[in-house]
Amino acid sequence: MAARLKTGSISRRGLMLVLSSPSGAGKSTIARNLLESDSSLELSVSVTTRARRGSEIDGVHYHFVSLRDFERLRDTDALLEWAEVHGNFYGTPREPAERAMSEGRDMLFDIDWQGAVQLNQKMRADIVSIFILPPSMSELKARLMRRAEDSEAAIAKRLKNARLELEHWREYDFIVVNEDLDKAFGEVKAIVTAERLRRDRRPGLFDFVSRLLDEKI
Repeated sequence: MAARLKTGSISRRGLMLVLSSPSGAGKSTIARNLLESDSSLELSVSVTTRARRGSEIDGVHYHFVSLRDFERLRDTDALLEWAEVHGNFYGTPREPAERAMSEGRDMLFDIDWQGAVQLNQKMRADIVSIFILPPSMSELKARLMRRAEDSEAAIAKRLKNARLELEHWREYDFIVVNEDLDKAFGEVKAIVTAERLRRDRRPGLFDFVSRLLDEKI
């Protein structure tokens, strides 16, 4: 009997999973759950000029940099994308993302719509974009208040910006409504599984199918 061909050895190009949502809609929680449950995903750690929150670790959640350092990275084309959000700057380092794609590793991007647009312009074939919607604006406000990490003024600003961000939902490949976290998480995982199996992401299929055709039975 001929040896069974190993499907796990089929090489593929990595994908760039982009998660976006208004602040408080749940993308960071879904992103964290994905990273904890899927060893094939790694987080693209953004650089930001925002002040570090008490619950955040430099180099894990973000690379916290000065405005001058951020401008240097931006002006030397070391960022795949960058944006100003709530008065602070955020950006995605280029080199780690391009290396991961070529090595067949998947990267998770927790970014806003402005960054997603730029990534789409530069690396569209590698992008899988998901926009997370809240079930209602009142629930979004309640989640921001329960988080207890922002002042009332900051929460009001985030809610105002949320309406502007929601206008961009049509620009994403997939839409998930986060009314129930477990359900929303399951839907995101299903999207990732399906996208990993896309023919155009798996150049190793050419060799695999050739071996199938050459197999003696």
